[in-house]
Amino acid sequence: MNRFAELLDRLVLTPSRNGKLTLLIDYFRSVEDPDRGLALAAITGDLSIAAVKPAMLRALVVERMDPVLFGYSYDYVGDLAETVSLVWPQMPGHIPNREPTLGEVVAKLQAASRSDGPKVLARLLDSAGISARFAIIKLVTGGLRIGVSARLAKQALADFGKVDVAEIEELWHGLTPPYAGLFAWLEGKADKPQRTAAALFRPVMLSNPIGDGDLEKLDPADYAAEWKWDGIRVQAVCEDGVRRLYSRTGDDVSGAFPDLADAMHFSAALDGELLVGEPSATGTFSDLQQRLNRKTVTPKMQQQYPAFMRCYDALQIDGEDLRTLPFRERRLRLEAFVGTLDPSRFDLSPLVAFEDWPALERLRQAPPHPIIEGVMLKRWDSPYLAGRPKGPWFKWKRDPHTVDAVLMYAQRGHGKRSSFYSDYTFGVWSGPEGAEELVPVGKAYFGFTDEELKQIDKYVRDNTVERFGPVRSVRADRTNGLVLEVAFEGLNRSTRHKSGVAMRFPRISRLRWDKPAAEADRIETLQALLDA
Repeated sequence: MNRFAELLDRLVLTPSRNGKLTLLIDYFRSVEDPDRGLALAAITGDLSIAAVKPAMLRALVVERMDPVLFGYSYDYVGDLAETVSLVWPQMPGHIPNREPTLGEVVAKLQAASRSDGPKVLARLLDSAGISARFAIIKLVTGGLRIGVSARLAKQALADFGKVDVAEIEELWHGLTPPYAGLFAWLEGKADKPQRTAAALFRPVMLSNPIGDGDLEKLDPADYAAEWKWDGIRVQAVCEDGVRRLYSRTGDDVSGAFPDLADAMHFSAALDGELLVGEPSATGTFSDLQQRLNRKTVTPKMQQQYPAFMRCYDALQIDGEDLRTLPFRERRLRLEAFVGTLDPSRFDLSPLVAFEDWPALERLRQAPPHPIIEGVMLKRWDSPYLAGRPKGPWFKWKRDPHTVDAVLMYAQRGHGKRSSFYSDYTFGVWSGPEGAEELVPVGKAYFGFTDEELKQIDKYVRDNTVERFGPVRSVRADRTNGLVLEVAFEGLNRSTRHKSGVAMRFPRISRLRWDKPAAEADRIETLQALLDA
């Protein structure tokens, strides 16, 4: 268990991607089965421990220390696992015999019933040191927050075994923890695991953003253009009667969209965008959010926000792998295939006709639909390649909108930011002249540098007027306040917020120390953008 705890500690403190890869590879190389496989499952979110929930953990802690003191400690530290691991009292006269292995800990937790789970967890925490307690709690809460995505973990596996990460991706959904067969193959001790499961995920092809000077090097005749829709990228795979809908990272999201999965009566793997509404009347991203991250979806929700897929590409049709074909040929095959599908659930992403880059630029800045966020450029001769190759595909997004807003509330961050107020709620002015008030319009926690974070944190501490647990209310009126230039991708109307608007992907683009709070924008500015 100590090795896993050490891995988590070092991953949290290592900012670089290559550094994290090195740590993971070293761990896979030096730790034996099943611990390395269980660690991999925990990192990728595939380790299930149902007997213990975070609420149970809080109850265990307040049985052992004053709840008010724990509240203050949690407020200061900012991370539940770190707080509990530090304050958990050592039993009088108790000396741990030896640290349990990761495999032993997982086995005990998975074997526990819901009623016995808290007792089993308490005994494990009693027998562990601070670092091991931290790791155990991270396991049961399921949120590691170590800056490692499932994709990065799979890349580490590929580097460890000197194979292409696409091979790992295509096997992944047919594997189960602790992945003994996978590690044996990567170490050259066994043959490659066979694809025994149907409808497996295919690694997606990603685009690069258009940078300064890129278009000057490209011939418009070599590229097709299509609209970039503001939904979520998905892959619909149906094989041998098995239907699965995957996110771009390979997560199975079929359960959240049963209406779309039920319409997958085909043998193919299609790439596209998940949207809601009808193909002829596409809903907004705010509408789509009503369906995201739900374990169950009611019939009413499905009727109110029906899901459909706007198809971009065909990876496989009737058992034939099309990924090596040029985009032009795949597109022709896709056009013919989509015509055979349920038109209320599947349609074709239209191509955008253009003669040169200035003409496409004009179309990009004035798209025909409000949920279009730019254009995609795809080389006609490009095969479908996993990852983000430079050159075949580009994304050319619309310039973001910006608004000057006033900082109203700040909340402590998590992990490395737990000592800083790094999550900011901001507002704009509303009401008649002389009686204006700030109404919140969004929340952002990125877009600023580490140095700017320190500056904002100091401002928050120096200008706090009220405290609500981990949240501070900051002085903000016509004569006092920090103005933030906020960039965002779009707006939606909202009945949940007092302002009546909800921002899409807000982030801090600039600190306006020079601008008086009274000169920040008004709600009418955002309402006009909505009307437009």
